[in-house]
Amino acid sequence: MIEHAETWPVEDQQELAEYAREIEARRTGVYSMSDDERAAVGKGLAEADRGEFVSDEIVTEADERRGG
Repeated sequence: MIEHAETWPVEDQQELAEYAREIEARRTGVYSMSDDERAAVGKGLAEADRGEFVSDEIVTEADERRGG
């Protein structure tokens, strides 16, 4: 099956890789971030370092929408 997956479109291969990371994390207790996840975390940390946070009002509205 893995060899066959090499013929799949890139999007499907990326989805399979995400599932594989989740399975590996469940088995080992260690999650390996994808390049996209690593970039998003880096962006978020840089924003936090600059003091760029979501306002309390926006957080409250989001909590209310999801019933929290």
